Amino acid sequence: MKIAKTLSLGLIAALSYSSQVSAQTVKFPAFSAEAHRGGRGLWPENTILAMLNAMKIDDITTLEMDTHITKDKQVVVTHDDYLSPSFMLTPDGQEIPTSDAKKYPVFQMDYPTLKSFDLGTKPLAGFPQQEKVKTHIPLLSDLIDAVQADIKKNKRKQFFYNIETKCSPAGDGLTNPEPSVFVKLLMDVIEKKKITPYVVIQSFDKRTIQLIHEKYPEVKTSFLIANKKTFEENIADLGFKPFILSPEWHTVTEDMVKKAHEAGVKVIPWTANTIDDMKKLRALEVDGIISDYPDLLAKSK
Repeated sequence: MKIAKTLSLGLIAALSYSSQVSAQTVKFPAFSAEAHRGGRGLWPENTILAMLNAMKIDDITTLEMDTHITKDKQVVVTHDDYLSPSFMLTPDGQEIPTSDAKKYPVFQMDYPTLKSFDLGTKPLAGFPQQEKVKTHIPLLSDLIDAVQADIKKNKRKQFFYNIETKCSPAGDGLTNPEPSVFVKLLMDVIEKKKITPYVVIQSFDKRTIQLIHEKYPEVKTSFLIANKKTFEENIADLGFKPFILSPEWHTVTEDMVKKAHEAGVKVIPWTANTIDDMKKLRALEVDGIISDYPDLLAKSK
């Protein structure tokens, strides 16, 4: 009995060590070319179809996406706190009036109801190239399954997932759960799908990535910022050095990149959508770019 117990404990330790090694030895892209919301300039945002399309584009390494939590505690891939009249239609294909812009909070809807709304049929202003197709807000688990199946079927490289937690202190209990609940639900999906080494968790809400840093130190984190603070001020605000600092693209400076690199932090700005802007960022030696147009990003080298 003692021998069997010893062997069992040894196996658990070996598996744990193996998991840690795989997380530590996975090589992050030298340049992380990221399809923002799957590349919403080309396909409906944050959908499985958008992600699968981005994977066909040479040089794209990373699928960027947003997550929310539903009333029935499902992790879904969508950006807005409420179903947007700009590009969502009701289950029977009707427009959502602008007066109902806050009628459908994702956090207050069960997933079967949320899934019944049409995402992708209505043209989205600002993205005339976007393919029009009826689809829906996916579960994160279903999206991961589709991506991993496509990788296997088509013998593609392993893509990275840059996953944002859409939450804020003001939204606690209204449009999002409190951070510890959000992080636990999200990480349960990621760990179950065995993609942890290929995941970056990003957020404007520092609370979620602080929790990731504390409870899941093997997971890469990215601090999203849209401010004029210095690199040092942003890091001091966060309280630790993240794997990535992700600033709004036009706020990136040579000094910011230099100081980040000296501190061992990568800089991956969002959301540059012209080749000229992408080339300017590459000249500053950023470590990646997030773009609505993954096709242009691939051409900007």
